[in-house]
Amino acid sequence: MENPVIVDLPNTTISKVSKSLVQIREQGGAVALGRVLTLVIQTNYKGIEPAINSANEASREHPCRIIVVADEDSKSVKKTSGLDAQIRVGGDAGASEVIVLRAYGEAAKDAESLVTGLLLPDAPVVAWWPSEAPMKVSTSAIGRIATRRITDAANQPNPHAYLRQLAKSYEPGDSDFAWTRLTLWRAQLAAILDQPPYDPVIGVEVTGADDSPSTDLLAAWLELKLKVKVKLERTARGQAVAGIRGVRLIRKSGDIEIVRNIPDVATLIQPTQPTREITLPRRSDRDCLSEDLRRLDPDDLFGKVIKFVARTKAPSKAAKK
Repeated sequence: MENPVIVDLPNTTISKVSKSLVQIREQGGAVALGRVLTLVIQTNYKGIEPAINSANEASREHPCRIIVVADEDSKSVKKTSGLDAQIRVGGDAGASEVIVLRAYGEAAKDAESLVTGLLLPDAPVVAWWPSEAPMKVSTSAIGRIATRRITDAANQPNPHAYLRQLAKSYEPGDSDFAWTRLTLWRAQLAAILDQPPYDPVIGVEVTGADDSPSTDLLAAWLELKLKVKVKLERTARGQAVAGIRGVRLIRKSGDIEIVRNIPDVATLIQPTQPTREITLPRRSDRDCLSEDLRRLDPDDLFGKVIKFVARTKAPSKAAKK
């Protein structure tokens, strides 16, 4: 179905939303048999469209039903209990059906009940909090019904504190974009260490912005994998490059450095080899979400790394640079 179908359902019920979905399929010929999962997104009202755009793009690789639970805006003029819904199928919805739920008053207090009646039968449920997330996602209203739970520590009021809270409350199935954003860095570092000479790494230095939880996770991963102490240096936020700035692997045959001084491009410095530039972009929400949806089983490596973070010393203040 190429032309987009958008149906607004003000002051409705979950039963009416479900019936409308069936009618849309019957009238337009849209078939939901290819949907492989239900993606439940819980976000604030302002974050609805960016989250839907990322999910729609990811749905082209992972056809799904997307249910967006928009947290009530405290400044909303609508104070009575009720539910407004919108259904989007086709067009920009990619390979997904999008259901936006905006509940008010008493109706907003039980997010699990709102969502349960709209889940695809016999399909995995993935929950994603693109903005502020519960302190313990696995026992939250939406987290209880999900096999995978995806958060983003970088979007929390205190990224480092949230990462440590996630480490303490970790349950198999939890994941975070702070970890998914490391995929390119981890692949690049692994490729470098697979090349001769095969000298052991005797020290590691990781540099990143003081508000970057990915820097914490990269340092923890390297320490676990290489069995060496990692020195973590934090730089002040507000510079040209967000997140991870660089990694130095110290070996007797000479240090290896990856330094990212400009967005998306890093400089690779190796002994006896010409210095060269490599592509190392900060990954988009769409890329991170697509990767996380590829595996619906628990990420055991992330579990080990996040638990290691919980045992390490809390981050110190950033260096003034």
